[in-house]
Amino acid sequence: MDDARFADISDQDLLTQHVAGEPDAFGELVRRHRDRLWAVALRTLGDREEAADAVQDALVSAFRAAHTFRGQSAVTTWLHRITVNACLDRARKTASRKTSPVDDTERLDQLMEPHESAEAPAERQDLNRELLAALATLPAEQRAALVLVDMQAYPVAEAARILDVPTGTVKSRCARGRARLLPLLTHLRSRGDSMDSRTERNRTQRSSVPPASGPRDAGDGDPAGVKGGGGLA
Repeated sequence: MDDARFADISDQDLLTQHVAGEPDAFGELVRRHRDRLWAVALRTLGDREEAADAVQDALVSAFRAAHTFRGQSAVTTWLHRITVNACLDRARKTASRKTSPVDDTERLDQLMEPHESAEAPAERQDLNRELLAALATLPAEQRAALVLVDMQAYPVAEAARILDVPTGTVKSRCARGRARLLPLLTHLRSRGDSMDSRTERNRTQRSSVPPASGPRDAGDGDPAGVKGGGGLA
């Protein structure tokens, strides 16, 4: 639930208040940024439980290390850096283990745009799973760069600050990651285009259906749609 006390307070001031002892300031920071942190972790790790643990680890670290923040980057960049590092640590530790792709359709739907999640067919959920499975085949550093730049739409410079590497490194990781993903995902393009066409066709058909009440009822001066009272006193 939003706290009106913090409505006009910047992220940096919230962090300052947290360090000064305000008990609810850090919780407000979490509320503001948790969805994007979760999205990055889920797509980087491809496993719901691992992603949840990584975000939890990151937030605990941020809570404890808040006094070290010097304002050299935005608070959201700092939080994302801690989260990505937690994800990379987990990815390296589990690199020798095979993990199944995330099967968390409900949460994935929540991360989509509202108009998309309301109509997302089972096929789109399958596409999400295949995409996450393909991402899981990449080295963790390439995966993190692609998630930030291609899936979360961060500018390369911002992704570089989050990953704490030069922009050229982000570009090369993205390029190598895309090259490795291309043969794994080419078959998805035609399926995605077909689904988009069907979705647009369905929307067009729905928009062309007249309202159930019809023009005659709308103009007959009877809001209840019942002539002669119809049992209404």
